Amino acid sequence: MNAKSITKIQFIIAVVLYGTIGMFLRFTTLPSAFVAMCRGLIGSTFIILYMKVKKIPFDWDPIKKNLFWLILSGMLLGLNWIFLFAAYDTTTIAIASLCNYTAPMIVLIVSPIVLKEKIEKKKLPFVFLAFLGIIFVSGVLEGQKGNFLGITLGLIAALCFVGIVLSNKMMHDISAYEKAIIQLLTSSVTILPYVIFHDLKTPLIINTQSILIVLIVGIIHTGLAYCFYFNGLTILSVQSVVILGYIEPVVSVLTSFFILHENISLLGWVGTILILSSVLTDIESKEG
Repeated sequence: MNAKSITKIQFIIAVVLYGTIGMFLRFTTLPSAFVAMCRGLIGSTFIILYMKVKKIPFDWDPIKKNLFWLILSGMLLGLNWIFLFAAYDTTTIAIASLCNYTAPMIVLIVSPIVLKEKIEKKKLPFVFLAFLGIIFVSGVLEGQKGNFLGITLGLIAALCFVGIVLSNKMMHDISAYEKAIIQLLTSSVTILPYVIFHDLKTPLIINTQSILIVLIVGIIHTGLAYCFYFNGLTILSVQSVVILGYIEPVVSVLTSFFILHENISLLGWVGTILILSSVLTDIESKEG
């Protein structure tokens, strides 16, 4: 198995983990933005400790060379979380998620212009099939209606995500560990004002279960997953990032059905099959 195949597997692991975050958040009493801020702090701390235990040297030179893109992508990561959470509060989760998942399609459109990256035309049908699957899974074709503000917030979140992908493509000669540490710390600092003025208006309800969930989400879903994810953004082609990224909502749907016992419509199952078919096609591909 070559290095690119290993990277692809790690990227898949990352998006699968992301897909289970919603399930974990159902069992915590803490506000989502507060949890997101803790994710950045705990995740970056975990990576620093991991590097120390493994005696992996922390190199400041690549950080200095890529500092602008690191800070920008970290801020955009925090803003993506803030606008997405605001969209969740303003419209339905399905509509907010669908707007956010327009990001990969936007990346696909702008990458030939901004990154000069050649599009693998044979993958395009599977990219569009995956996006069609997202529309089916979201429930918008079955009467889900959003409002203008919620849709706008979701689309702004998507644009922030586009900036994250493009910023990571601009970085060179920096390890996934150093990249994830700086980006996650920056995202936490970006979210802090939102948490202070929005989430801390009422006292936090903290219990043992919530603390455990925050630790799991911080260490596994952030520290480990973001190393895999950011490394994949740098190495994999835009088409692979787009297709494999759609695993996340599929995992969210499946966990909600099998673990939370929420219903999935026939269109939802069709959408899940479309996305998984596109993903399997990309996994079997030797490119990207």
